[in-house]
Amino acid sequence: MLKVVALSLGAFLILWIGAGLVIEALFAPRDVRGQMVEVGDRRLRLVCAGPSEGPLVWLEAGAFGFSADFADLQDALAAEGVRSCAYDRAGLGYSDPGPRPRDSAAIVTDLERLMTAAGVNTPVVLLGHSMGGQHVRLFATRHPERVAGIVLVDAATPEAVQIPLVRRFVTTFGNLSQGTAVAISLGLAKPLFFFGDRIGLTGPAVREKQAAFVSGRHARNAANEASNWLGSAAMARAAGSLDPAWPVAVVTAGAAADRNGEWGRARLAPVEASDHGSYAAVTQAGHATILSHAHNAEIVAAVQRVIASAAPARAAVTAD
Repeated sequence: MLKVVALSLGAFLILWIGAGLVIEALFAPRDVRGQMVEVGDRRLRLVCAGPSEGPLVWLEAGAFGFSADFADLQDALAAEGVRSCAYDRAGLGYSDPGPRPRDSAAIVTDLERLMTAAGVNTPVVLLGHSMGGQHVRLFATRHPERVAGIVLVDAATPEAVQIPLVRRFVTTFGNLSQGTAVAISLGLAKPLFFFGDRIGLTGPAVREKQAAFVSGRHARNAANEASNWLGSAAMARAAGSLDPAWPVAVVTAGAAADRNGEWGRARLAPVEASDHGSYAAVTQAGHATILSHAHNAEIVAAVQRVIASAAPARAAVTAD
């Protein structure tokens, strides 16, 4: 009886994975948006949109995210005359893998090289979503000369993981990510290809999200980032605080942050520390859907506020 059950399960798994491979072969994107930029002996994918002149917004995705996450937001920013660039971190999306561990130090080093290789030589507005908020913090404190302002979208702050409940969540998330990466690497997720876009994107980025969702390589590298979350947060805290002169906008999904609660204070701390801080909540959005065309208008407005606040500071430096 057990032998029959084992054979039946084996046959089912073969059919399951086989069906997923067929779906992936038929619907995975054939063309890669953007360009591949060399950073030493590796290449990272860079996707830019909007006018070539004017301020630049640099986008940093969250856990398991990559440039496709920002496709709708980039379209919305371009429609307002704002240029933006998103990229795939090493091993995610279409970028080549990089050395491990994939912690904030490694990620920020790659980002430094990518900006230099792409010819970005003026201060940018850094925008981080979710776990990307930590990478933005470390990059900003390492390279203040490259920063015009900061936008944090439902983002993690390095201090937040010191809250016991958040710390437990991060630890559990890292452990689950490792198990998920194993399952995806075995091909078990491939038939779920069409469930890969939980943002609600439009256009070619939808297929990119779906393909990444069933990619073992993407999952393994993203899981390595997630397992290093606590260490990355410690790096960002040790690097210091954001410069109060930088304009900072925080945009959160769901109910407005409770300023009296520990979690709410952690999320709003960057705003409170800035001389030009602003905060907005998108009550109808979720953690992922806030990036979609349906809910990203408040993010665009936040970017515009930061750009407007940064302009006088840039003018003063030029005058000096």
